[in-house]
Amino acid sequence: MASSMSKGRAPSGGNTFFGHPRGMATLFLTEMWERFSWYGMRAILVLYLIAGVLDGPLEDRETLAAAIYGVYNAVVYMTSMPGGWVADRLWGARKAVLVGGIVIAAGHYVLAVPNNATFFVGLGLIAIGTGLLKPNISAMVGGLYEGQSSARRDAGFTLFYMSINIGALAAPLIVGSLGQKVNWHLGFGVAGVGMTLAVIQYVLGGKHLGDVGRHPTNPASAEERRRVLNRVLLWSGLAVAALLLDLALGTFTVEHIVNVLAVLGIVVPVGYFWTMFRSPNLTARERPKVVAFAWFFVTAVLFWMIYDQSGSLLTIFADQKTDRSIGGWEFPASWFQSVNPTYVIILAPLFAALWVRLARREREPSTPVKFGLAMLLIGGSFGLMGLAGAAAASSDTGQVTVFWLLGVYLVQTLGEMCLSPVGLSLSTKLAPKEFVSQIMGLWFLATATGNALNGWVTRLNGPLGDTLYYGMWAVVAVAAGLAFMAGSRKLRVLMGDVR
Repeated sequence: MASSMSKGRAPSGGNTFFGHPRGMATLFLTEMWERFSWYGMRAILVLYLIAGVLDGPLEDRETLAAAIYGVYNAVVYMTSMPGGWVADRLWGARKAVLVGGIVIAAGHYVLAVPNNATFFVGLGLIAIGTGLLKPNISAMVGGLYEGQSSARRDAGFTLFYMSINIGALAAPLIVGSLGQKVNWHLGFGVAGVGMTLAVIQYVLGGKHLGDVGRHPTNPASAEERRRVLNRVLLWSGLAVAALLLDLALGTFTVEHIVNVLAVLGIVVPVGYFWTMFRSPNLTARERPKVVAFAWFFVTAVLFWMIYDQSGSLLTIFADQKTDRSIGGWEFPASWFQSVNPTYVIILAPLFAALWVRLARREREPSTPVKFGLAMLLIGGSFGLMGLAGAAAASSDTGQVTVFWLLGVYLVQTLGEMCLSPVGLSLSTKLAPKEFVSQIMGLWFLATATGNALNGWVTRLNGPLGDTLYYGMWAVVAVAAGLAFMAGSRKLRVLMGDVR
């Protein structure tokens, strides 16, 4: 993301938070509640779109809901790029996080209003607020460890990562239960309460952050601010004009926005790579590393395209084709969204220890091999989904046991452990000195592009059926994993001294 570091000095001495700077408690709780609000909303989004927003036959509503979910995730990740720029050049990370939190809370409260006309306005506010908050709170975590050892910084980010998964684990259980069992808008409202708590404790705990994130790291000149504002107004005006024309012609549908955003999710990273390769600042020594990164990027796009269908098609499968009864009581389908963070909390420290142990024995897999393993695992998860679809189709009730999805999420999480933290670390190593922020932004844009593609590919589920659809992507992912492993030696040559 655009913001790579938040300069400043955290207050020294005094109380600590599990041995870390006291300011970590402020950021930990802010992130935990923000992720609670985000994952709570996300757990019921597709189900609510199908039940209360979209019109038409059920199959058409399911297809469009999955597409909207995919491009919305893409938009949220894309807003992190301008959100980081605002912090770096205009406000500083401290103010960007505060404003972002307030906007997110407002978005959730708009969703809580039972009015479909304002529903997408609420989603837009959440996307804008998340773009301001998400990259910059991570930058502030780094700022707390300014001048400290790399190991201590890594430990701090590990603690911070736990806050994400605690919020992600609790949210679907609470918001999902209220949304599905009581009232959809109550669920969205509770997500807003979670974000409000994040803002309140962020303000109250701000004294522990010292000067971290208080000022922009690279303030923009008046001319730069004017130029960026003009561009924003120009492109925003063109977008509004196109929307108004579509409405005036009577041809507007939600699918038009879905298609435009899906295209944008592809064009933005392509544009970034094109600009980088044409830059005179990219040296001959650095160019092969960027080429290697491009291969990792494409592979990550395919991984996230498959992985993030857990919140769309897999949620629909959980709702309609999974027997969720326990002693005569049926738990909400949204609860399945808590399975992955539970697995992450259990598996992340085990994987970290595994890589260290293998490294000591000089048997740790190379980064290309880890990516290949991730693709084999994500392909295997969809292979399981294909079998689950076949089992549901042949069942008298049209449903399967919960163990199918529990198994799918386990295999996916194993793949995530091989790709997500590894790719984040790899990005910092491969990035040329002049393009560190851009490379980091591109890594996160891989998720955006994968979700943007979901705006199109999930539509194939209806005509193909579960078995063929999931089986097809399983074959594609496994083939990509095998190809990545086969080409690992050439990739290591491009990577140079990076391992």
